[in-house]
Formats: sequence, structure tokens, C-alpha cells
Amino acid sequence: MTSHILVVDDEGTIRHFLGKSLADAGYEVTGAETGKEALDCFQKTGADLVLLDLKLPDRSGLDILKEIKKNAPQVPVLMMTAFGEVTTAVEAMKAGAYDYLIKPLHLEQVRVVVERALSEVARWRELEHLRRQQRERFQKDFVRGTSPQIQQIYDMVDKVAENDRTSVLINGESGTGKQVIAQLIHQLSPRAANPFLEINCGAIPRELLESELFGHERGAFTDARDSKQGLLELADKGSLFLDEIGEMNLNAQVKLLKVLDQMTFRRVGGTRDIRVNVRILSATNRNLEEAVKEGYFRDDLYYRLMVVPIQLPPLRERGDDVLQMARHFLTEFSQAFKKNFVDLAPATEQKILSYPWPGNIRELRNVMERTVLLENGETLEPHQLKIQQTGIITDRESLIESLRLILEEGQIAEEGIPFEELVADVEKGLIFKASYATGWNQSRTAELLRVTRDKLRYRMKLHGIKASEVLNLPDHLHRDDEKVDSPRLAS
Repeated sequence: MTSHILVVDDEGTIRHFLGKSLADAGYEVTGAETGKEALDCFQKTGADLVLLDLKLPDRSGLDILKEIKKNAPQVPVLMMTAFGEVTTAVEAMKAGAYDYLIKPLHLEQVRVVVERALSEVARWRELEHLRRQQRERFQKDFVRGTSPQIQQIYDMVDKVAENDRTSVLINGESGTGKQVIAQLIHQLSPRAANPFLEINCGAIPRELLESELFGHERGAFTDARDSKQGLLELADKGSLFLDEIGEMNLNAQVKLLKVLDQMTFRRVGGTRDIRVNVRILSATNRNLEEAVKEGYFRDDLYYRLMVVPIQLPPLRERGDDVLQMARHFLTEFSQAFKKNFVDLAPATEQKILSYPWPGNIRELRNVMERTVLLENGETLEPHQLKIQQTGIITDRESLIESLRLILEEGQIAEEGIPFEELVADVEKGLIFKASYATGWNQSRTAELLRVTRDKLRYRMKLHGIKASEVLNLPDHLHRDDEKVDSPRLAS
């Protein structure tokens, strides 16, 4: 599509020669002699770019610039000025002008600057189009909703995505969509074409976390047979998402602070500083301010990460958003399992609204998947909704009943059953109950489950089990000698 350029100058000769030169270059050109004529023309027909003289008969070109930028901030304005007006031209740049051209004008120079400005506008429009697509995909995905709380999150994401050097700390309960928010920030930022890498700081043993983040040199420790790049190097020019950063040990916190301050670090066992350009996005479900007071988290790192905090609301505080998401998941899983569900009964809506959803969106999704898989009908009735208070099948009776219903409905022959999910539910439920019974002591839990402690740790890591995510344990279940710098299970 041909770009439209508005040329504003009270000298007819300048308008004529600029108009002819730009028209020969393939642009559509409109001329205006006064500020009023320029604003009227801009309001009626718009323009992709404006060439604007600083001195006009009726108004200052600076005033016209401000009016245009107020109504169309994305339209580039090139100021035309005499040699002695450079100071005013610099003031125009501060007011939003794209560039300024000094008279007498050189037509070839004008065409070059115009082409550059329009190219940047085209890139901006493409980025905005991608952002709209990402936002629409985001709204259709894990964190749907139109509540004021989530709309504020959308607005904040838009703002922080543009400044791709600012650290962002995302706080929220487990299952509220912290990872999705981090991915969206990356996808809407200038770094979108570069890597987005993530690590769960609570799922990796502390002795291995530094190697994963910073890499290591050969011989740095017993099993370091070769040098290895860490995630910081691999995420260069992109974004690194540190999930559950509240679980990071103090030694790794010191090194991360250096990365945030200087964008340099050393591999484990290394002597050479490595420079990177990476944006750090982090998330936690812990109260880091309390962790700072208790000495589990460095205060300087906390304030460095808290440049832009984003607080995700729990599902129970998002009003009717839970019903939008429930319907979305109902449709999604009805299509996946070839069921006929199309809506929720009014009583089912009330049941969904009254339930606190401690596992948030993740729990809602799991409940709707289980419900659609095990039930039939067109309207989902309240007695069909498979809500377990933990969001997990933890007792033998429920599991047997679920499997019986699956087998009776012939799901194995037609579509299969979620074997791994069901097995995972059983494992999680057993680990939770055994851990609770032993006060979250790993050694005693392993004995109770008749497995080795290493195997228990492996299964916990596989399922992402951490005490801080699952239960608010009563005080009597904690022993003073088991208080460490993170709420991992005591050894």
C-alpha cells in the first residue's frame, strides 16, 4: 500500500519540490500551508508521515507537532528548520519528533530519512500485530478472563514487555499462571526472536543449580568431565525465567546479583568473566519480604528483582473469570474426548463459584478434564463435577471408581486413558500423605513408603512436589533443627 505523506510549509516552492520528489519516489503527497490546514487535513485523511516546518503563519510548528503526537503517537514527524533554529529543533525532538532537517533541503537526504522513518513505522506495526496475536492467544490459553484484576495484568505486561532490560518479579499462588505471564512478556518484547529459557530453582538440588545457571569448567567438580555452558549463556540476547526463585540458595543469589548489576558472571570453577545480554524474569509463590527478614533471601537481590512486581490474583478472587475458564475447558475436553457437553447448569456454576480452588487454574483444568472424561451429557450437572479437596485422587476408593468408569465407557478402545496422569495422581497422593504423617522428613517418609531416599527425591522432583506449594503446615510439624534457607523437605 502506498504511504501517504503530509508536507506542511508556508512556502509554496518548498511544498512543490518536496511533493514532486516524494511523488516520484512512489509516495502519495498532500500539502498544507498553515497549522490549521495541516491539522484539518491530518484529521480527515491521516498520514503515515509528516514533514513539518517549525515556523508557520498562524501557529508554531512545535504546537502542531504536539497535537499530532497526542492523537497519533506512532506517526513520525520530520521537522524542517533554518540553520539558526537548531535549538528549537532539539526541543522538538524532545517533544517526539522523529528527526529534523536543516534548510536548504537536499532532496536525496529527505528521501533517505523518509524511507528510514517509514521502515521503522512498518516494523512497529508488524510488532503491534504480533502483540495483538499473542494477546489473543494468551486470552484463549491458560489465563483467560475479563475481570478488572486480570485486565490490569494485561496492561502491566504490555508496559514491561517494551523495556526489555527491566527485571520483573511475578508473585502468585501455585497454578495462577506465572510461567505463562513470563512467556508472554518475552513474546511481546524486542527479544521475542531470541531464546526463552526457564529453570525451576526448587526442582534442582542446590549443588547442581549453580552449574545449570552459570555452567562449569572441566574438572570443576567430580563429574565435570567437560566444560558446559549454563542457561545464562544459552539465553544470551533472550530471556531467562527463574521459577520459584525463593528456593535459590544464598551462594547462587550472590552470583545472580552480579549478573543483574554487571551482566557478567563466571562459570563454576572458571576464572574468566563472561558477559551476557539477558533479561531476568523471576517468579515465586513465597513471601520474599518475609524470607529477607528471616535471612533466607538477600535483601539486595530482592530489591534488584522488585523493579517491576506483578502480583497474580488467585482464581477465587477473579469473580466470573472462573466460569469463563470452566466453559473453555469444558469445550476443549469435550472435543478432545468426543463428548457432547456444551454448557454448565446454573447449579454447577454456583458450585464452581463457591469452591475456593486452592490449586487455581491448574486445578480447574484438571477437574474439568477428569469430569469430561468420566461423565456424559450435554449440560454439566453439579453432581458430575469431580472436585477433590486436594485436586488430586488420593484414596484407593476414588481411584478404583474412576478406573471402573473409564473401563465401562470403553475409553481405552476408543481414545485411551490418561494412564500417566492417573499413576501420577496416585504417587502424588501417597507422597503427600506419607510426608504429612512424618512431618515432611524425607528419611522417615522414604522408610514409610519402602523406597530409598534417592528414589523418593527423584519422584518428588518428577512431580514438582514442594511443601511450600502444597500445604501450609501447622507449626507443630516443623522442628527447629529442620529450618533451612528454603521450605524444601528436610533431609
